[in-house]
Amino acid sequence: SVPALSPERYALDDASKVYNLSGILHVNQSKSNTDAKDEANLKTILAHLEKSYSGKIAYEFMHIPNASERRWFAHQVESYQKAPITSEDKKRIFELLTKSEVFDHFMGKKFAQVKRYGLEGAESMMVALDALFQTASKAGITEAVVGMPHRGRLNLLTDLMQYNPTALFSKIKGNSEFPSDLPASGDVLSHIANSPVLDYGEAEPIHVSMLHNPSHLEAVNPVAMGKARAKQMDLIANASPDCQLGDKVMCVQLHGDAAFTGQGVVMESLGLSNLPHFSSGGSIHIVVNNQIGYTTPAQNARSSVYSSDIGKMINAPVIHVNGDHPEEVVHAMRLAFEYRNKFRKDVILDLIAYRRWGHNELDEPAFTQPLMYNNIRSRKSVPKLYEEKMLAEEVMSKDEINDFRQDYFEKLEDDFSEIEGFKPEADHLKGKWKGMIFPFETVSKIDTGVSIDAMKTIGKASVTTPGEFEVHPRLAKFHVQSRLNKIKDGQKIDWATAEAIAFGSLLDEGYDVRICGQDVGRGTFSQRHAMLVDQKSERVHIPLNAMNDSQGHLEVANSSLSELAVLGFETGMSYETPKLLNIWEAQFGDFFNSAQVTIDTYVTSAETKWLRQSGLVMLLPHGYDGAGPEHSTCRIERWLQMTSDSFDVTDENAKINTNMHVVNPTTPAQYFHLLRRQMKRDFRKPLIVVGPKTLLRLPQAVSSFDEMAPGTTFEPVLGDEKTEQDPSSVEKVLFVSGKLYYDLVKERETKGAGEKVAIVRVEELSPFPREGIKDQIQKYSGANDFTWIQEEPQNGGAYSFMEPRIRQLLPENKSLGYIGRSAAAAPATGIAIVHRKESADIMSSAFQL
Repeated sequence: SVPALSPERYALDDASKVYNLSGILHVNQSKSNTDAKDEANLKTILAHLEKSYSGKIAYEFMHIPNASERRWFAHQVESYQKAPITSEDKKRIFELLTKSEVFDHFMGKKFAQVKRYGLEGAESMMVALDALFQTASKAGITEAVVGMPHRGRLNLLTDLMQYNPTALFSKIKGNSEFPSDLPASGDVLSHIANSPVLDYGEAEPIHVSMLHNPSHLEAVNPVAMGKARAKQMDLIANASPDCQLGDKVMCVQLHGDAAFTGQGVVMESLGLSNLPHFSSGGSIHIVVNNQIGYTTPAQNARSSVYSSDIGKMINAPVIHVNGDHPEEVVHAMRLAFEYRNKFRKDVILDLIAYRRWGHNELDEPAFTQPLMYNNIRSRKSVPKLYEEKMLAEEVMSKDEINDFRQDYFEKLEDDFSEIEGFKPEADHLKGKWKGMIFPFETVSKIDTGVSIDAMKTIGKASVTTPGEFEVHPRLAKFHVQSRLNKIKDGQKIDWATAEAIAFGSLLDEGYDVRICGQDVGRGTFSQRHAMLVDQKSERVHIPLNAMNDSQGHLEVANSSLSELAVLGFETGMSYETPKLLNIWEAQFGDFFNSAQVTIDTYVTSAETKWLRQSGLVMLLPHGYDGAGPEHSTCRIERWLQMTSDSFDVTDENAKINTNMHVVNPTTPAQYFHLLRRQMKRDFRKPLIVVGPKTLLRLPQAVSSFDEMAPGTTFEPVLGDEKTEQDPSSVEKVLFVSGKLYYDLVKERETKGAGEKVAIVRVEELSPFPREGIKDQIQKYSGANDFTWIQEEPQNGGAYSFMEPRIRQLLPENKSLGYIGRSAAAAPATGIAIVHRKESADIMSSAFQL
């Protein structure tokens, strides 16, 4: 009893009194009763409200600030009669529920000791997704991208997503999900995926892409959003001009109730949902609400009443539905899709269910929740309850029900019997990825040069604005005019100019470019200015998008102050678009820390786990410039530790497919070639760029057009021009990576050690540039001192990665020395005096002979 809902409280005590309901309630209105009057007596009103709002579905939409959305929702709930559930619909519901239960029973029989995270108690999830795909297909959706955790994943794969049960059983038996000739590690059972085409009888079937998923709950959400966005943008670019966001592609995210509340990536992802450059036309969220997280009850898991309450941060409507009533789940799911399709915003379906077993089938939940599980174990299952409904309504007979169960069990038995002869097939490098290869190489050296005339044209275009466009006077002088002067001479090309020309040349060749991150349009260090803002109107202009009619598109995506969700989003885009140069730039190098989950579970290992290539570029501004420990480092050592580079570098014939490339370029030309190489290769690898800060404007860190012209390429190792004329006089060889090189060159001139100390730049750290390092060692074979020098502490930087590898290439009587800071807990000191002394000590040691 809720006193606030009592009519008597408001002096409404005459059941026969008639009220004018115009603009208040939608009673007696339906699609078939359009002439109904806006009036009804109190008895009718109460009965209608009871029917609308006190059933097995509950609605939250009054928090939505947009009045038209609230009115639409109220009208849907109160006036339109629900589309009927036909006999065919009911049989379909029965089949999905029963298949899910039979599958779980079969798995329990055959694999009693396997943690399968079955769906028992929440079988209505199958019904919800089937209703969603069917409704979406009817509305013209042709692509759905699904991200989901492990609960019920195997049920969904085998019963709706057309995954071969034999393949699943073979995997459980310990076999690989990939052919034996592919060097793939595979992944655990609850992470596998499939991408079927589901035909619901519409003009075009719906292709459903289920994403591979790491065990880190909710990390898949932004990845799914990014992939959906990329699919939709591709259709908009290549389909009819009236195709809008959300018309053809839908993102579907399934969540556990505890994770939806507890994981920060959920909030970050929701925060992207309505932003330019990130929306895909609204996501459908399905919270499979088990009412418990592992062994944690709701009162310990969240501070809100409902797990769905976090969705209110973006004013998403919430539909709660009782999972024991599958037909109501269908109604709720249809309404959720209609909202998403009407307003192109996120909507949440809270599917109230339970877990028949513990966190997994080997768990004993009564240890911690005895009352809950006493209740659960006394309940009939959802499929059994629905069977009784089918019998009572005479939709199906007992024999039909029993025969269906038996037939499906026998089918699974047949699938199980075929394990021995099963041979998996690879599903990678198809569709858009056709023509790409699975690489076995260490270092790529391909011609990535561009004609000088083209570079001049692109450089000029990169700062050209339309008429009446007023650029900020400082930019006009120090950015626009400065760039035009450099382009004219072809000399002293700085970092941002080289980047712009790399972007423009790729665009001119038909590739697309997307650079994303916080303040990337102008650049954190006010160096890029890929987008210009009219000082009178704040109209934004991206010059590189106005070169010619046939070019690709540059998308400058200034992002929210998020790393985890944004990097996940870009990762999802990179899986879908091999012809897109996909760049995420951290505001400062160490900001990637906040995205470490995505890096660990997707960026570093997607290819070996799932055969999914990604050309994602990560720009991480790095440098020991006295800015303090929080802005000093991109933790080069972590990236190198995460590579799969071989420890044995003596095998000249080794085929190494390093999982990602880590580079620390020192010239604009090198950076130019890296960006172009990323697209010009016939495979894709994540590229981690230890990016510059001080080098962006250092007068010595410049390049000429000749270094970017045809016939030039990225060089993994740069030799020392000053000493290579007479290498026999060199006594000491310093191997260095990054901006410290310029400090060493300056100090060498000051010390007058130009002929005795060679400075060799290692530009690509991984894959380890074996031949380049070996050539330098041979060139200076007479030197008695080979040393790795760095600014970072000894337990940081590249030293621990490079030392064992370079040492293998040195003569037996030589070892690799170390110059740099001592091991430290913090990446850098925050005390300027200490910082300067440490830097001076490094310089002093560098030239001691």
